[in-house]
Amino acid sequence: MHRSRIGIVLIDHPGEHHDAALAFWAGAQGVRPVPDGPYSSVGEVGTLSLEVQRLEEGQPRIHLDIETDDIAAEVARLEGLGASVTERREGYVVMADPGGVVFCVVGIQTGDRFEEDAREWP
Repeated sequence: MHRSRIGIVLIDHPGEHHDAALAFWAGAQGVRPVPDGPYSSVGEVGTLSLEVQRLEEGQPRIHLDIETDDIAAEVARLEGLGASVTERREGYVVMADPGGVVFCVVGIQTGDRFEEDAREWP
């Protein structure tokens, strides 16, 4: 048995547009951004954390993080639903849904929110 939930919506921007995008999304949410390395929290949408991420390379996009207490089990579950692994990184796995939309499977990052909202899977 393991648990998981969609926990974080990330708005990814390359470095040259990151600061303007961060200011925009913080303003749209009416909050002050809280920086943490390449990530900056800009509040929540319901029970989802909303963050702006500075990319080293790549195009702007929005992606979801599925947080779980067992990354391997969650990756296997999602592969069974039709997702595919695109890259295994230290501490998380990058996947794509059947249509090619990228998302990540990560460890627990939202603490109490995870405890309250995660679903249990066999």
